[in-house]
Amino acid sequence: MREYSPDLTPAWKRPKPVPEVAAEPDLVVEVAGTEFCGAVVACEAGTVTLEDRFGKRRVFPLEPRGFLLEGAVVTLVRPSRAAPSAPRRTASGSLAVPGARARVARAGRIYVEGRHDAELVERVWGDDLRIEGVVVEYLSGVDDLPAIVAEFAPAADARLGVLVDHLVPGSKESRLAASVTGPDVLVVGHPYVDVWQAVKPSALGIEAWPVVPRGQDWKTGICRALGWPENTGAAWQHILSRVRSYQDLEPALLGRVEELIDFVTAPAVG
Repeated sequence: MREYSPDLTPAWKRPKPVPEVAAEPDLVVEVAGTEFCGAVVACEAGTVTLEDRFGKRRVFPLEPRGFLLEGAVVTLVRPSRAAPSAPRRTASGSLAVPGARARVARAGRIYVEGRHDAELVERVWGDDLRIEGVVVEYLSGVDDLPAIVAEFAPAADARLGVLVDHLVPGSKESRLAASVTGPDVLVVGHPYVDVWQAVKPSALGIEAWPVVPRGQDWKTGICRALGWPENTGAAWQHILSRVRSYQDLEPALLGRVEELIDFVTAPAVG
């Protein structure tokens, strides 16, 4: 008996095979049939996330012949899982030190205003802080700052650095910061209402952080504006999960945290 192929399409009508290309990070491709062009930032089972030159991210299915690479049609595939290797840089951008042990904690400390701030600092700078032996603690509120500074008793070999939310001229926060600042105390801040805003909107796939009217709880207002459930704890965990490195944070926060780490770890003089 004559055997027939299950595909009865004539060979000349069948689409020509196209190359399969691994969706490695930073590979720049164009989505077939659209004008969206971006670099690969993530690839999971069945999907790839691309980021365009404006920082906008979109997720696309890994369909056959679904992308263009340098003008040629290709099929993106998930990269093969290689044995994990030690990262060359930490999430903060510092050179990684494979196998390094945490240093014994310094006498100096960094305080941040709120648990969310502390979790964000740990996520990006945690590796660096452990190597430097810097412990991060959090203030329940900026009103507690004078009492904490008095109890801590900063000295040249035990400096205190503080990160405050919404530190703008003329605010209550700025007045309290000025009252405790000294040679062994450095208080810095970012301009955002809450540290949530220090995460770049592009990391969350949104155009910008919504404007919340005065008199309304800011975090609840953000959840409403973005169509999220009004559970600020769950919303924060979602936001935090999208922060992979310093590149997902605004420079106004990055510079202040680096400044505090340098201040606390500087050698005592005299």
